[in-house]
Amino acid sequence: MQIHISTQHLKLTGAIHAHVAQKVSHLEHLTDQIIGAHIVLVHDETKSPSKAYGVKAHLAVPGPDIHIEEHHRDLYAAVDIAVEKLGGQLRKRKTKIVDQRHRKAQRTREAAKKLGKGI
Repeated sequence: MQIHISTQHLKLTGAIHAHVAQKVSHLEHLTDQIIGAHIVLVHDETKSPSKAYGVKAHLAVPGPDIHIEEHHRDLYAAVDIAVEKLGGQLRKRKTKIVDQRHRKAQRTREAAKKLGKGI
C-alpha cells in the first residue's frame, strides 16, 4: 500500500509522519486490498479550539473508495480517531462482501434443490 501524507497550514515533522504511517499501515491487517492511502493533516485556527486539527483520509480500494474526515483539539487524537473510523468502514465493507457471497451461494443451493439436484 502506498501512503501519501500531506499537510495544510502545518509542518510535517518526522514524529507526525511516523505516527500517521504506523497507524495507517495497521489497516493492512484488516484487508490486503488497500491500493493506496492519501492522508491530509489540517490545522485551522479559525475553528473552535476543540476542532483545531483535522484529518482527511482517502483509501483507494477496489470498488467505491473510502473517505473519512475527523476533527479534534489534538492532532494525534484526530489521527487515531480517523484510523478507527477507517477500520470500521473496512470491516463494514468486508462484512457486506461476505454476506453477498453467502446470499449468492444460498440462492444457488435453493435453485439446485428446486431442480432436484442436491448440492
